[in-house]
Amino acid sequence: MSNLDPHTIEGLTEIFRVLGDPTRVRILDALSRSEMCVGDLATRLGVTESAVSHQLRLLRSTRIVRPRPDGRMMFYALDDRHVLALFEQGLRHVQEGGR
Repeated sequence: MSNLDPHTIEGLTEIFRVLGDPTRVRILDALSRSEMCVGDLATRLGVTESAVSHQLRLLRSTRIVRPRPDGRMMFYALDDRHVLALFEQGLRHVQEGGR
């Protein structure tokens, strides 16, 4: 097994740091089901659009989510299948608990 270079370690650490927030995990859960706009995410999560936008900005900066403009609206989705797999693996790990 090879050693990770410092740049890779920093990037991986940043991803896990960003994922370490309940609101951001709830956003990932919602986006794992379908693409959504800020307003719909805010309604689903019961938080303000401003709070969702702030969290999405952090998720975008680490390429966890990606935006897609549609006219005047911006829709968000998980960036790629790797993000979905990471989310699903973490979820399974937690749900399996003490097994």
